[in-house]
Amino acid sequence: MSASDVVEEYIAQLSRWGRWGPDDELGAFNFTSAETVRAAVAEVRSGEVISLTLPYDQRGPQPGGFRSNPQLITTATGTDHVAGAQEQLPWGPAKGFGYADDVVVMPLQCGTQWDALSHIFHRGQMWNGYSAAEHSSAGAKRNGIERWCGRMVLRGVLLDTALLRGVAALEPGYAISVADLEAAVQAEGVDVRPGDALLVHTGHLEARRNRWGDYAGGPAPGLSLHTAPWLAEREIAAIATDTWGVEVRPNEVDRFQPLHTVALVHLGIAFGEMFDLSRLAAACRAEGRWSFLLVAEPLPITGAVGSPVAAIAVR
Repeated sequence: MSASDVVEEYIAQLSRWGRWGPDDELGAFNFTSAETVRAAVAEVRSGEVISLTLPYDQRGPQPGGFRSNPQLITTATGTDHVAGAQEQLPWGPAKGFGYADDVVVMPLQCGTQWDALSHIFHRGQMWNGYSAAEHSSAGAKRNGIERWCGRMVLRGVLLDTALLRGVAALEPGYAISVADLEAAVQAEGVDVRPGDALLVHTGHLEARRNRWGDYAGGPAPGLSLHTAPWLAEREIAAIATDTWGVEVRPNEVDRFQPLHTVALVHLGIAFGEMFDLSRLAAACRAEGRWSFLLVAEPLPITGAVGSPVAAIAVR
């Protein structure tokens, strides 16, 4: 069977277009509800809060070109204030008042982030069959990241594939299989429920931290294309990894990011990339408890195809 046949066969078998009606823009977040939020909150025991987000600064993983690291631009500073440059403010005399202000310039997907359902197209269409032409210079008319605001409060499950394989980090190019995912579920004694977020720890981010090299776009461990039926069967809402693109690179077939095509475009699953899972993995290993409350709201940037996120796990 050719690479194209494999991808098209998975799409034919698994596509959820129309499942929640012709106007749906939530995708797999239809599996979430007030009940799943209550179940997520019930995972909190110690109250420990762990950040899963990389710093947004010039020391991030982006090499430039396609995407760059964030640039902070100060427009008013404390040195302005102490130098007396703010004695006359736009609103009147300062009378001792001073302030700082700043601007950030950044691609929305340069660090820890979610892909929206408008991010990837397949044969001229995005999630639920909407035309790619629904995205223009004005942004996404359909499937923008803002559609998920208020939805990113989930029960999270960490599947520690690095621990499963007995390594600090999986080798670049290692394709995480259904057998690996099932083995992690069994080893951890955790259940995966509809509406969950799966966080897959490969160790790749720890191995490259501050020595990024080709981390962004280069060879990496990641999910196999052939995990798509498993992800569909489990009815998860979101999947996030500590790698640049969730799926294994180089890709297994002659298609760029084929799992994105199947699972994001046709299953409506949110993809989270460059999540910093190191502290969470250490905490889960120490306690032997692998589920938690995940709060990872995107910014409500109307029409955006992705968003940075201040993601936290609460245990």
